[in-house]
Amino acid sequence: MPQNMNEAAARLRDAIRAATAGLIDREHLAELLILAAVAQEHLLVVGPPGTAKSAVVRRVAQSLGGNYFEYLLGRFTEPSELFGPVNLSKLREGLVETDVSGMLPEADIAFLDEVFLGSTAILNTLLGVLNERQFRRGHTRIRCPLRVCVAAANGLPEDEGLAAFADRFLLHVFVDAVPDNKLEDLLAGGWAVGQAPLTARADLASLDMLNRAVPDVDMSLVRADLAQAIRLLRQANVQLSDRRIVKAQHLIAAATVLAGRTTASRADLWPLVYAIPTSTGQQNAREALRDLLAEARHPLLHAVVEEAVQQPLARVARLTETAARLLAQAMSPETQAQAEALLREIDANFDNATMPPELAVPRARLVLMASGD
Repeated sequence: MPQNMNEAAARLRDAIRAATAGLIDREHLAELLILAAVAQEHLLVVGPPGTAKSAVVRRVAQSLGGNYFEYLLGRFTEPSELFGPVNLSKLREGLVETDVSGMLPEADIAFLDEVFLGSTAILNTLLGVLNERQFRRGHTRIRCPLRVCVAAANGLPEDEGLAAFADRFLLHVFVDAVPDNKLEDLLAGGWAVGQAPLTARADLASLDMLNRAVPDVDMSLVRADLAQAIRLLRQANVQLSDRRIVKAQHLIAAATVLAGRTTASRADLWPLVYAIPTSTGQQNAREALRDLLAEARHPLLHAVVEEAVQQPLARVARLTETAARLLAQAMSPETQAQAEALLREIDANFDNATMPPELAVPRARLVLMASGD
């Protein structure tokens, strides 16, 4: 992998850190957004109101720069509110053209809240933007620069027509309120968010560079494992359409590129979990694919891999990075307490026989920190 591509991936990681600072348990959502953008696929976020869905997307967009469009849809939302009004001067000439200035067709990153409340006219037009990156209305034909669209809803639709629309979002992620044991972190983080202005840490050029590398990823070594994963999912009554199965390869290839490699391996199979459209199906997949996903890990996308597979090796990158951050800080009662907590987590996941080599040395230094030496 060329050095400039590794640097681009590192810039995206920095953008994720900046965007999610203070947003508790939402780093995996930001990482999944970056994966979707590199794969040029779209993301559906399902969860109750007030769970920071829009905040994550908005802050990631700020970290990346470019044109951002956000809208809350309702049952009476007009297509012009998303795509722009009819150009009246052109209409007088007999041409039905749309003025898209500042609207969704010009967006690089878009967030559509309560997307399933959109009318048939809105959703049909959206399909062209999402699938083909083309906006067509009357005499208007525009190529859209959209890298990723994130849609949000409180739940999955039961209506067959809306369910078919939801299926156009390859990635599905389910979020919930922050748990009781992290309420103090939620309060502290929420107070700090917005205190300092968020500036761009990466750029759309980084996304585009990595996206161009996705088709060149060698998938041959992982294709048999992916086929076996689909068989295991079917045995567990977790069904995926042929389209989602084929397009899941884009996600695996994007994860490979973000990891700084050109050949996909078992370590990159984890995005398949997010291609499963229901929360129950994703949980069943974690069990059915436990052995195949045991090697899952990623040097940049820590939280989303942990959430996908919920196995020890997926935690190594985060544990190693956290250890390095603590060891770089000056000794204080706070860092000593954090070192003790991190040691407890490391030892809960690994013993001497299973300790990954990259974690063994930081652990030994953390022991010294925790003892005050």
